[in-house]
Amino acid sequence: MTAPHPTPPAPHTAPPTPTPTQAQAQAQAPTQAPAQAQTQAQARGLDAVLGDPWDASNPLGFAAVLDADERGELSAAGEKALTAAGLAEEFVPRSLGGRLTGVEGLVQVMRAIFRRDPTLGLGYGITSFIAAVPVWTDGSPAQRDRLAGLLLGGERAAAAFTELAHGADFTRVALRADPAPGGGFLVTGAKQLINNIARSRAVTLFARTSDEPGSRSHSTLLLDLADAPPDTYRVLPRFPTSGLRASLLAGIDFDRCPVPEDSVVGERGAGLETALRAFQVTRTALPAIVVGVLDTQLRLAAGFAGERVLYGRPVADLPQSRACLTGALADLLVCDAFSGVAGRALHLLPDRTSVVAAASKYVVSTLMESASYELSVLLGARSYLREGPYGLFQKYQRDLAVTALAHASAAACLSTIIPQLPRLARRSWLRADPAGPELFRLGEELPELDFSLLAADARGADSLTAALALADLPELAPLRDVFLGELAGLRERCVDLPPRERTVSASAETFVLAERYSLVLAAGACAGVWAARRDPFTTAWLLVALGRLADRLGLPHPPPPPEAGRLLFSELVARRERSLTFDFSAHPLARHGR
Repeated sequence: MTAPHPTPPAPHTAPPTPTPTQAQAQAQAPTQAPAQAQTQAQARGLDAVLGDPWDASNPLGFAAVLDADERGELSAAGEKALTAAGLAEEFVPRSLGGRLTGVEGLVQVMRAIFRRDPTLGLGYGITSFIAAVPVWTDGSPAQRDRLAGLLLGGERAAAAFTELAHGADFTRVALRADPAPGGGFLVTGAKQLINNIARSRAVTLFARTSDEPGSRSHSTLLLDLADAPPDTYRVLPRFPTSGLRASLLAGIDFDRCPVPEDSVVGERGAGLETALRAFQVTRTALPAIVVGVLDTQLRLAAGFAGERVLYGRPVADLPQSRACLTGALADLLVCDAFSGVAGRALHLLPDRTSVVAAASKYVVSTLMESASYELSVLLGARSYLREGPYGLFQKYQRDLAVTALAHASAAACLSTIIPQLPRLARRSWLRADPAGPELFRLGEELPELDFSLLAADARGADSLTAALALADLPELAPLRDVFLGELAGLRERCVDLPPRERTVSASAETFVLAERYSLVLAAGACAGVWAARRDPFTTAWLLVALGRLADRLGLPHPPPPPEAGRLLFSELVARRERSLTFDFSAHPLARHGR
């Protein structure tokens, strides 16, 4: 079935009530730091390269995206355009010849691609970033130089971590790297669900290097498949998927493949620690990038609500429809705030981001999937169409379900948090001071990310929940106190968790504690972002956003005032009509058919 060229939905009708315009929203950040301006210029430039998404003749437009998805093929024109734009430079640190200085810049650039086609964004290159981060974190200078040279030279890298038999439990990984008689290792075993493995030259491999029990039994290896004898490995057949249909997911099977001694990344036996440190970057960046998918879904749903007429008026004028759209916008901005703060923490608080990164991955992925579902209810039958102007929605919904699981499942993220709960409860909750304001000033200048400073354990440090105290306006106080009360209850339950409840085999009740704490962390991040802005739009958003987070916790709270919802809806309409992104950056997009 070939999808015909979609036509853009009709423009949305603005509400009659006077509400803030985009110019007022942009007043949240009157001046841009040089890095922020450069990043937004790069993102706009990439969006311009992709062109008008509604232009039926555009080989990178929505019609072509749908066609490629139906065929299960990556867009050749898209890959060519991204190569010409030098996208690989975004994955290589500036100190090694690339453009990567931190998560914020990478997120803004990659969102431009994910708003258009998440399959292209994942399939073309973000996998190389996932594979490279362990090397940027713990690799030797020679390893970093070699991998940087490969990526900048047009080669790809694959992250070979997953084994279907063991899922996210890295301690049970079975692929082996045994000592070879003449030195180095012989790798034997298989990995599955590896994106781009069939066309990658470099492979980051997590392997068992010791039979001893404990956390020092595995190592991270960097392999150059060009150096491996072709009869010692084979690429396994591709795995078809319902979402990200064009992704080249496959596996690789090694049979005593010789690997040199200097392929070990970091110390031998330290693979788990390297992974825990490196994954803080990828767990923060990937969900933040995928916010671009929800941005497009919200844009499509808002267009439908303005076009579709029920009971003699646009769907957008119906209270329930407005509540759905403003709720999705509020959740998108929560995702942007939480992932943005987590990304800045990697620079400013690198020794305490293990919990924040895992919580961000969990909460952001959960909120995006939920918002996508709510928007699908608004679209009704159109959310299932595979053609026409709304055919994109179902593709993005399928893609979002896959990307939410990519690299770390919900259980894996919560498992990272659980062992740290007692120390957090004793040392930080309701005791720590809020982090400095620079943590919450999204888009402001940051020092270059130093991967070597990342720590595997936060050691009980949490200054993010303390940011709830910054919500000091009278109208915010009741909601603030709801979350502070929840944190007090969590402290009582977590401070003396028995040892058996501090492991991956913890009970379901303990996983719920980690989930609830993650939502309180999100609320703290939102309060901090509000405190850094303190404008009417952000206040209205915080009232709605905290209420929705409280609903997820089942906590009673006062409803937001009606004018808060009206203000959010007005901003949604204004941004869509002016083709501005829905995140806090609110930067211009290629014109959407107008």
